[in-house]
This record gives sequence, C-alpha cells and structure tokens, in this order.
Amino acid sequence: MNVGDFVRQGQVIARLDDRDARLRLRQSVAAEHQAEAALRQAQARLGSRSGEAFNPNEVPEAQAARQQYEAAEAQARLADKNAQRYANLVKTGDVASSVYDQALAQAETARAQANAARQQYEAAVNSAHQSNQSVAAAQAALEAARAQTALAREALDNTIIRSPFAGYVSDRPVAPGESVSTTTKVATIQRLNPIKLQLQLPETDAGRAQIGMTVTAKVAAHPQLEFTGRVTAINPALDPASHAITVEARLDNPRALLRPGMFATARLLISGGERAVFVPRSAVINDAATNSSRVFVIEDNVARVRVTQTAETENDLIRITSGLEGGEMIATSNLNQLFDGAAVTVYGQ
Repeated sequence: MNVGDFVRQGQVIARLDDRDARLRLRQSVAAEHQAEAALRQAQARLGSRSGEAFNPNEVPEAQAARQQYEAAEAQARLADKNAQRYANLVKTGDVASSVYDQALAQAETARAQANAARQQYEAAVNSAHQSNQSVAAAQAALEAARAQTALAREALDNTIIRSPFAGYVSDRPVAPGESVSTTTKVATIQRLNPIKLQLQLPETDAGRAQIGMTVTAKVAAHPQLEFTGRVTAINPALDPASHAITVEARLDNPRALLRPGMFATARLLISGGERAVFVPRSAVINDAATNSSRVFVIEDNVARVRVTQTAETENDLIRITSGLEGGEMIATSNLNQLFDGAAVTVYGQ
C-alpha cells in the first residue's frame, strides 16, 4: 500500500504482530473455563440449575430437615393432646397421677425434639442461602471472565487494521517492520466522494443561507466543469475577524476530480423569485481606500453618483444589492472623466 493507492472499505491496510494478543486471548479463555467449572460446582452443591429461581426449601438438605421438623412437630402436638387427656382423667379419678406424669414428660420431650428439629431446619435454610450467594459470586466471576475474553478477542482483532471507508491513501508515515503502538498513525485515508466544501458568506447574506440549498462550484484545475452539491451545515457563529459565516456543502465527486485543499469559487442558488439588479462590470468603480463601489446614473443628461454594494459576479455582470432600484440608465464608459453633476451626451437616443 503506497501513497495514492485506492483502498476499498474493509480492505486490510496493515497487520500488527499479534503474538502477545493471541497469548492474552488464550489466558482469558482458560480463566473463563475455570470460572464455568467453579459455577457448575457451586450449583451442584446447591442442587440448582442456571436460570432457575432460587427456593431454599428445594435444597435437598433443607428438604430433609423440614420433613424431620414437621414429623417432630406432629409428634409434639400428639403428645400434648395425650397429656391434656390424661390431665382430665386425673381430675375425674379414672387414671392415676403417675400415668399423667408420664404422659406430661413424654409431651415435654416431644416438644424439645420439635424445637431441635426446627433449629436444624432453620440452619439448613441459612446454609442454602449461603450456598446461593456462592453461586451468585461464581456467576459474577464468570461474567467478568467472559468480559476479559471479549476484550482480549477485540485486541486480537485490532491487530488487523482495515480501511473504515473507501478512499485514497494520502500519507503512510510508517514502514513495514517498524515498531508502533496503539496510538501510532499508520496511514491517512481521504474519502473524495462526496467531498466537503467550506465557503464563506458575507454578514449581509448570512440570513439567506439554508440547509439543502443547491451549491455550484468551479475550480482552477477544471475550469470547464461545474460541480453541484447541497448545503449540509451552517456555522451559527460569524468569524470575528472577517464577519463572514461559514457554510459547508457536500459535492458529488465520482471521478475524484476535486481534491482536498483545492480552492473553489462557489455560488448558492436561492429558490424563489427574488428580484436582482445586475450591471456591467465596466460600470462599477471600486474604491479600495474606502472599501466601497459606485456607479454613475444618467438623469436628464446629467451624471449622478450612486454609492452601491455589490455581491457575486455572473459572467461580465455584477449584482447590486443596494444603491440601485433597477431600470436606471448608467454610464459604462469614460468613468474617469465623470463627476457628480457632470453633463453627458447619451448616444443612441
């Protein structure tokens, strides 16, 4: 790839040494596999699967502890009922007090066993929650490992530099085999179609520029050609030095005849039926000292000076933006001999 070559969008323009990037990618992939194994191990201890909602009562240890607690609670309730029944029988004298004492002791033992089973069940639930937190930590570690793998893969992909768009190589500051970093510029590619044109309008015309207006331009390299485009951006601020407004336009350039850095003469085509006054270039006297222009209007065979403001030039005609209403008779020759109030002879009348 040399300066001046045309490159297509996506075309490889440089390849960097990718050995370090490949090693980092292998390390990241290995770390990702370890994180996946740790997650599966944590899930196996918990007895859950990825994507399932966590329920501590579905953990095997918690299920067994809950069953034991429910059985112990049932035995305790049954023992309480027997003790109460014997208490009533003692009051009526149907059973001896020793029988009631024995039933009451059995009820107290069953209640103690139920309380112990409840504590074991609560401990199993807490353990399940802790195991679930371990699964969440393992899941987060896996996501971090996957992110590192994605970054390493992107770094490997970035060792191949491709053209972001079709264009021409205008600069290649590095040579094959030269050491570079990620911030080193290896090539400059310029897109020539479409091409952007920046032009300045005087402050008096700033309000007339609009997005989408047609622009025609000519360059010295191709004087016989006219290039057409449209206004795409208008700077909202005027240049403080020139009091001009900057307008950007995009021009079609399929044959790459326009090149960056060229100077162009451009015109904005204003839509609508605006009335304009044009006079021959030979009728205008420009005064560089006062930065003004003037013409002589002939009224009753007498020359009257008019100070005017001019705009663009069309062939051999100059547009007058102020100073003339249109339809006046103006002098086009011997201007250096005229002054305000001079008598003139009009030929052809």
